[in-house]
Amino acid sequence: MAWKDITAWVPAFCFGYPFVMAWYWMAGGVLHGWIRERHEPAHVDPPKLDSYPPVSILVPCHNEAEHAEEVLTTLAAIAYPNFEIIAINDGSRDNTGEILDRLTERIRQLRVVHLASNQGKSVAMNCGAMVSRHEIIVATDGDSLVDRHAVTWFVRRFLCDGTLGALTGNPRIRNRSSVLSKLQVGEYSAIVGLIKRAQTVFGWVFTISGVICAFRKRALRDAGWWSPKTLTDDVQVTWNLQLAGWSVAYEPHALCWILMPETLRGLWHQRLRWSEGGTQTAILATPYMLHRRYWRCWLIWGNYMLSILWSYAMLLGIALWFLLWIPPAVHLVHSTGYPTFSLLPEWWGVVLIVTYLTQAAISLMLDSRYEGSSLKVLFWQAWYPVFFWMLQACTAAVGLPKAIMRIYKPRGTWVSPDRGVV
Repeated sequence: MAWKDITAWVPAFCFGYPFVMAWYWMAGGVLHGWIRERHEPAHVDPPKLDSYPPVSILVPCHNEAEHAEEVLTTLAAIAYPNFEIIAINDGSRDNTGEILDRLTERIRQLRVVHLASNQGKSVAMNCGAMVSRHEIIVATDGDSLVDRHAVTWFVRRFLCDGTLGALTGNPRIRNRSSVLSKLQVGEYSAIVGLIKRAQTVFGWVFTISGVICAFRKRALRDAGWWSPKTLTDDVQVTWNLQLAGWSVAYEPHALCWILMPETLRGLWHQRLRWSEGGTQTAILATPYMLHRRYWRCWLIWGNYMLSILWSYAMLLGIALWFLLWIPPAVHLVHSTGYPTFSLLPEWWGVVLIVTYLTQAAISLMLDSRYEGSSLKVLFWQAWYPVFFWMLQACTAAVGLPKAIMRIYKPRGTWVSPDRGVV
């Protein structure tokens, strides 16, 4: 096959991959809404359960002095009759430990575990799980506010389905003051929930949301707990649970209000970490793809690998487009027969924008039952192809070599992220 024939597929792939996947997510999201959510109660309060088994809530903390009191006070007020809270102070350098110890005097459900040095979130979670008293474990972050009914919704799903090893909740962004945070509001309102719905329907969830999730302890035991060798503990534990034979599903009623980066630097580091950790997990899972018993994960694994390939193809197309502005390179580019495409919105750009607005409208319609999502998000969602797909392409391209190198590195420790401004 000639070079011209091969390169002709690159622009088509750069346009076709996100277009096809958008319709794939929409189909899965609509199916999830039709199969499960249309029968669910639309009001905020969950229905009464036949039983309320005790629950352990884990809160790993590293340098959370600014947020610890608000987070734990909110957890203590959840509408569930029987629960304990275990806060794990993972070698904080500020006065997080002192605040946690002081809070035990007025929050009767709270227990505190102190680690002498920073061991990383995975070790903190394992320590918390080991000292927990109950079979159902809910996990959240030290800067996230859990909705008062989230635990009840989690328990309800576990009681209804014995095959569930884990549930992922519905994180919502609470800092919405900057343009960057509003773009992320659009992303979470119109993308993240839709993808998790589709993955639940099609049988394999790529990752739980570590800021709000729940587990059966025996499922975690089967999965080998949280691995300290991986960068993104939530991705790793999700895959290990499913490889161990447990199912993972999305529970949109389980809301949690989170802080997201409001600087480009903070957002870049966050998404690079996600990309690097996700790629690391996908690489480590590659040997399992050779066995038919894991056929359910072929689709999600293949899609992730395609997304990395798309990232490199997209960056290659952009680089060659910029070459067209350099006179000495024009002849070289044209002589290769590479069919470059413009970064300015042409017919394909209009098609993608319409597609993403359709996707956003469907997702907002589904999520309006839980947060009352506003159509104002549609304005910010229109910029998603321009901003976040480019960000994904760059982080995926950088994350792949970093993930390969990280496989041979020792476990990492925590670095306080950019939490934005409320």
